Parts: sequence; structure tokens; C-alpha cells
Amino acid sequence: MKPVQEHHLRKPITPDLLLSPSEQGDGDLDSEYPADRGNWTGKLDFLLSCIGYCVGLGNVWRFPYRAYTNGGGAFLVPYFIMLAICGIPIFFMELSLGQFSSLGPLAVWKISPLFKGIGMGTILIVSLVAIYYNMIIAYVLFYLFASLTNNLPWQHCGNWWNTDLCLDHHVIKAGNAALPLNITNTVSPSEEYWSRYVLHIQGSSGIGDPGRIRWNLCLCLLLSWVIVYLCILKGVKSSGKVVYFTATFPYLILLMLLVRGVTLDGAWKGIKFYLTPQFDHLLSSKVWIEAALQIFYSLGVGFGGLLTFASYNTFHQNIYRDTFIVTLGNAITSILAGFAIFSVLGYMSQELGVPVDQVAKAGPGLAFVVYPQAMTMLPLSPFWSFLFFFMLLTLGLDSQFAFMETIVTAVTDEFPYYLRPKKAFFSAVICIVLFLMGLILTTEGGMYWLVLLDDYSAGFGLMVVVITTCLVVTRIYGMKRFCRDIHMMLGFKPGRYFQACWMFLSPVMMMALLVYNIIKYQPSEYGSYRFPYWAEVLGILMGLFSCLMIPAGMVLAVLREEGTLWERVQQASRPTMDWGPSLEEDRTGMYVATLAGSQSPKPLMVHMRKYGGITSYENTAIEVDKEIEEEESMM
Repeated sequence: MKPVQEHHLRKPITPDLLLSPSEQGDGDLDSEYPADRGNWTGKLDFLLSCIGYCVGLGNVWRFPYRAYTNGGGAFLVPYFIMLAICGIPIFFMELSLGQFSSLGPLAVWKISPLFKGIGMGTILIVSLVAIYYNMIIAYVLFYLFASLTNNLPWQHCGNWWNTDLCLDHHVIKAGNAALPLNITNTVSPSEEYWSRYVLHIQGSSGIGDPGRIRWNLCLCLLLSWVIVYLCILKGVKSSGKVVYFTATFPYLILLMLLVRGVTLDGAWKGIKFYLTPQFDHLLSSKVWIEAALQIFYSLGVGFGGLLTFASYNTFHQNIYRDTFIVTLGNAITSILAGFAIFSVLGYMSQELGVPVDQVAKAGPGLAFVVYPQAMTMLPLSPFWSFLFFFMLLTLGLDSQFAFMETIVTAVTDEFPYYLRPKKAFFSAVICIVLFLMGLILTTEGGMYWLVLLDDYSAGFGLMVVVITTCLVVTRIYGMKRFCRDIHMMLGFKPGRYFQACWMFLSPVMMMALLVYNIIKYQPSEYGSYRFPYWAEVLGILMGLFSCLMIPAGMVLAVLREEGTLWERVQQASRPTMDWGPSLEEDRTGMYVATLAGSQSPKPLMVHMRKYGGITSYENTAIEVDKEIEEEESMM
């Protein structure tokens, strides 16, 4: 077997038809290939990048809330069932496509050029998400800097941004000790700090009136883009090292917050509220849909990040093992985060003298209002506040690295001769463009735009993309062929469990999700603000545009072919001649015949002599070839 170093250094195959005109006929062999894509530089780079990508802000502010509103501990039953039906199989499929082809979300559609629009839709979705996701990181940076003080600025009322409705918890406790205090029409200092100081939302009348740019938020957004750019500057070679810190350190902080939380008075009230099983909820279809949605978004399937990361693996990386490590690790992290969050919320409810459900919120409200308020009740509150927001920062950055790497990899794989040598410059251009597009989010009405992007950019459009991907791979490309590819790559075929999920269970479940989302459609809102009709239409168009990329890509693919319409469709549906492993020594079995210049009647034998004998994987390739011959003889 060839040494690992040679495996990395060997050039990818590029058929002559794909060479640029200036490079065809050039005597210098090195000029026949684009700049090397690169690989992960360490064994753990890929695994930690996937963990960092999947374990994000949603684990902290979405999972605990969904659990307690959907049956508490009983919610874990549909959650793990949906993980098995939708999460793990689709996760493994994405990793397999990326690793087998060593291509990004656009170029991977050499598998069936007719559906390249799926990749275009993916890139559009990821670009929109990257714009607002980095704004959330900017908010986290704002609070991180604000925590570097002796007294947290949202601890008390009496600041210029506070109103007469402001009432802090010290007064509430004093009131509870003497006379009952009516707090129904009051607002906490942390809520007014968030809405009136950080967002300055009172300066905007709605989404159509963005108001002025908040320059402190603008600078935080600029800083967050600079951090992201510096970390992806050298592609996976740099981001793969950063994740050793950003993917592991949040666990240390989460453990500290968990230990601190469960030792607080009243913590048991929050944990009991979080996990008390209400099995009657399992009879509701809503709970099962909510569990599937949580799996769908927390694992990040469909965004292209998993496929991109896997494309930088060596060909025989054990992604089967990695799939279970990441998916189960992500689920366990979500459950632990729930303990850390609800133990503090239980303490908070005891301090305020109100039920837990009155302090529990989901989304940004938890991260920027409820939890900061809870921090003011603890000794050394700036320290705990800093730790919490530093954890959110590292959680958010991992996911943002994946979004940016997806966009950059997808485009550079399409134009390797021009963009790979200038990848750092191209990454800078992408970051600058997305920063400028995100400036609307730094205005006084920026939160309205962020909510619109959050609700529609990765909604039904993402589900359509994932459903179509699943159907194309299993029906158009073929389940048998896909399983053979995995057999050649990993040395074994996926079991019946995976095949049943890919063929039937996963697509049906995702279609049910899509139908449910359409039937239960609710207009966007932020607090008491209802979005105008034109904003709703804009949001729906945002989601539809990513779906329309699929038929648009089909039209372009058909126009490139020759013959009748049906012949064009058939030709565009088939994999391209250069589809398959990118490295020559990995193109065993049926893929040897597609090597540029391969004229041998027994190309596999030539290939094995060239690379020094039969390896275990080449034995697999021979088995696969025999299977194909037997099937063809039976037809």
C-alpha cells in the first residue's frame, strides 16, 4: 500500500476537455493541473470541525425550550427516533458524497448535471444565513466586551436608556418580602438594555424604517468578519487548527456553567420543569414534527458544510464511525445544555418569585435578555457573564467557518484554474461583500431584518433542497451504484437500515415536515410587532428563489446537450465522464476505465501494477466489478 504522504501529494485527474485552452498542449506536466485543493492536516481536524459545525447556538437557545414545551423528558423519545430516521442517514449521505468525489456543493453535481441547481440553491441559502449569523456573533461580541466591568451595565435601572417601566430584581425581592408587588407591566433592566441600548430599536418604526446605523454594532460586525476571515485564510489548513480550541473549549465552559447552575438554590425547580415527562404529548403530531425540525437544523444537513468538510478527507477516512460520533455527541450536548440553562432559570424563578415558564424563552431572548439577567443575580456576575458569552462566541464561530468554507470551496471548485491560486484573496472578497450586505442589520431596525432572514432564508427552501438531493442520489444515480461507491471507499456496503432510510423513511419524513410548515404557516413577528405584507412576500420569495434554482439549473443543463429533448434530459442525468474519486490511485474498479488516456482492455490490472499490487480496497473494487458483470449478463 502506498504511504499516506504520497496519497496527499498525488495530483487529481483532470480530463483534457476540462483543461483551459492555454494549458492544453503545454509540455510542462505541472501546468496540466489546477492548484491542489489541500487536505486536513491532522486526523482530528475533520471530526472537530464537524462537531463545531453541528454544536452551535441552537443547542443552547433552541433545544431546551423545545423540550420543555413539547413534553419535557418525553420529548427525548421522538427526538432520538427522528435522529435515527432523518438525522444520521442524511448526515452519512452528505459525508459520503463529499468524501467520494472530493468536490464542493456545486461541482459534486457531476453525479447528475441535470440537478446542479440543487448546489446553486444550497449556496444561496448558506450565503443568506452567513449574513445574519455573523450579526448574532457581533451581538455576542458586544456583550462580551460589556462584561469586562465590575458591574454589568444591565444590572440596575436608572441609566439613560431605561424607562419608568424598568424594575430590577432587587426591588422585586424587597417587594415580595413586604407587600405583594404587581410586576405585570414592568420590564427587566436586561430587556431594556438589549432593546433600547444595544439595538436602539425605538429609533425605528418597523422593517421599512431602518433608521441610523449603530456604529458600535457595526464595528462589532466588522470585527467578527475579520476574525472569521483570519481563521479561514488558508482554508481547512487554518480553520482545521482553530477548531481544536473553538470546538472543545465550549464544553469546558458548559461544564462550569452546569456545575454552577445545579448548585444554586431553586435549580431543581428548573430541571424538574425541563425534564418532567408528559407522555400525553406523544399523541400529538406537533411534537414529532418539532423533534424532526430540531434534528434537521441542529445537524446542519443541507447547508453544504458537511459535504465540504468531507471533501477534504483522504479517500478511505472512516466517515461511518465519524457520523455516529458527531450526531450522538450533538444530541448529548443539547441535553446537557438544557440542564445548564434550566438550572439557572430555576434559580431565577425562585429569586423573582414567578413560575419557571415566565422566565423561559427561546432564541435571542434567552441569550441576550433572560440569561444575562440571571447572571446579575450571581456572585462574581461579570465573570459568569463573560464565560457565557465566550462560550456563545466559540459556538457561533465554528458554524460560521463552515458556512464560509462552503461558499468559497463551491466557487473555487467550479473555477479551479483561476481561483484556487488566489483563494485567500477570493475569501476576502466574499467576506467584504457579505459584510456590506449585512450593514442593514446594524441599523436601529436591523433586528426586524434579522428575524425575516432567520424565518425564511433556511426554511422550506432548505427542505426542498435536501429532499431533492435524497431522491436524485437514490433514484436517478441509483441506490445500488451509490452503495457500491461507499463499498469501494470504506470497504463495506451500507446496511439495510441506511438503505431503507434513504429510499423511503427520510424523504417521507422530510416531505411531512415541508407540508406541515406550509399548512401551519404563520407570518413573522418580533414581540408585538407584526411584519407588513410586502415584507412577508419578500421573505417567501427569498425561500422560493433557492427552490427555483433547481428548475433553472435543469434548463441550463438540457440546453448544453444535443439531440431530442428526451435524449438531452437522459444525457444530462448521467454522471459526467470525470465523476468519481479525484486521485488516480483511488479510481479503482469501474472508475479506472474513465481515467484520461486509459486504453487498456484490463485497466484495473494496469492500475494495480502501476501502484504496486492489490490492496484490500482494490480487492473490493474487483468484487464490485464482478457484481456489475453478473448484473449485466442477467439483463
